[in-house]
Amino acid sequence: MKKVAVLGSTGSIGTQTLDVIRANDDLEVVGLAAGSNVEMLEKQIREFHPRLVAVWKEEAARDLAVRVQDLDVKIVSQMGGLIELARMEESDILVTAIVGMIGIRPTMEAILAGKDIALANKETLVTAGHLIMPLAKQFGVQILPVDSEHSAIFQALHGEKREQIHKLLITASGGPFRGKKTADLEKVTLEDTLKHPNWVMGQKITVDSATLVNKGLEVMEARWLFDVDLDHIQVVVQPQSIIHSMVEFEDGAVMAQLGTPDMRLPIQYALCYPDRRFLKGDRLDFHMLKQITFE
Repeated sequence: MKKVAVLGSTGSIGTQTLDVIRANDDLEVVGLAAGSNVEMLEKQIREFHPRLVAVWKEEAARDLAVRVQDLDVKIVSQMGGLIELARMEESDILVTAIVGMIGIRPTMEAILAGKDIALANKETLVTAGHLIMPLAKQFGVQILPVDSEHSAIFQALHGEKREQIHKLLITASGGPFRGKKTADLEKVTLEDTLKHPNWVMGQKITVDSATLVNKGLEVMEARWLFDVDLDHIQVVVQPQSIIHSMVEFEDGAVMAQLGTPDMRLPIQYALCYPDRRFLKGDRLDFHMLKQITFE
């Protein structure tokens, strides 16, 4: 039984992580953390029975404690609470699905406590990759990427020698405004921005995807995850989001990971690594797909 703690359990990645855990009897939730969504947290607590729950906002933590006083669960708050959850003795792996630099300290504390990291928090490596990766190596901890692009690269590198990488090819859908002219963008609304053509994600990452800022963050994240300098990382627009990313090796061979746009796949791969398991959902149908295009 692998015991899982989830930072950011009420967000898009967090809720899909819980979907994966529901489908795998040998995965158990021992800790949950969120910002302030006490209604959803209460439902998650009653379903998964974690031993520890951290809430960022102290007032929300007090509210939650009253709501679940009939259950055997400890409620903690603020950064101290996140760190307590990150280090909890019962967990084997920490899913960092929390948004922002707030995820850095809990991630480092989890590494110091010997926990593997299923990393979905971009800011952790974008701003502190020079600290996180050496620390993980020092403590023998695995950093398992959850982003679809970085998971694709991680999968393509399985069994390969890292020193034989020539280039990482990170794919981008182009977002909802791909192909638009400057004049087309003058009156776009938030609603327009949040209509991603392929992925269902949280609001921040969806906006960042529309502006392509997210792809810049992913390039920086890849630099630290795979120890490849920025001159050997290339972004390719692949509008169908079928190729999730690729690796070109020094002999010219290119390895790609393909699949439907479903975040549960990289989440499950990180939680169950190195095993692959059945995942309910759509499969690629190449007769229907017809073509994959690039820009």
